[in-house]
Amino acid sequence: MLPQISKCDCVATNGSCDRVATKDASCPFERRSLLEELAAKGVRLTAQRRAVVETIQDAGEHLDASALLTQARIREPNIDRATVYRTIDLLKRLRLIDELDLMHLKGEKHFYEVKTRRDHVHLACFQCGRIEEFSSIAFEKLKSELATQTGFEVRVTRLEVGGRCRACSTKMEELPKH
Repeated sequence: MLPQISKCDCVATNGSCDRVATKDASCPFERRSLLEELAAKGVRLTAQRRAVVETIQDAGEHLDASALLTQARIREPNIDRATVYRTIDLLKRLRLIDELDLMHLKGEKHFYEVKTRRDHVHLACFQCGRIEEFSSIAFEKLKSELATQTGFEVRVTRLEVGGRCRACSTKMEELPKH
C-alpha cells in the first residue's frame, strides 16, 4: 500500500497553507492523493493515464484540457487527447476532481482541480485574471444552514465570485485622479 501523503494545494495557498479557516492546524486546501484513491478503487493505471493523473495532482494552477495534455506529454510523450478526456471523465465520475468555469475569464474553457478536503470559493479577478481560493467557517456554516432549513442533502458546492483582486484594487487607488 502507498504511504499516506497529505499535500497542501499550492494553487489555493500560493505555497503557504492557510490555517485561518480551520480550528486546528490542518490545511483546508489539503488535496486527496489521486493515485491512492484510484488504487483503492481498483482502477488500472496505464503509463499514459498515470501521467495525466500525476499532472493534475502536481499542478500549480488550474489546468484546462489543452494545458493538461501539454504538461502530461512532458511525462509521457505519446499521450493523445482522447486519453486526457477519458481520464478527466473518469476522475469526475469518481468525484476526485472538480470541473470549473472560473467565471469564463478565458472564454468557455473548463478547468480542473483535485478536490480538496474542504469546499472553497474561487475568486476571479476580471482585471488580471488571477484566481484565488478562499475557505472559511462562515462558508461551512452557510452550507449547514442551507441543508438544515431545506432538508437538502448538499453533496457538491461551487461558488465563484468575480471582481477585482487586492493587487488590482491597489493599483487603481494609486492611479492619479484627473
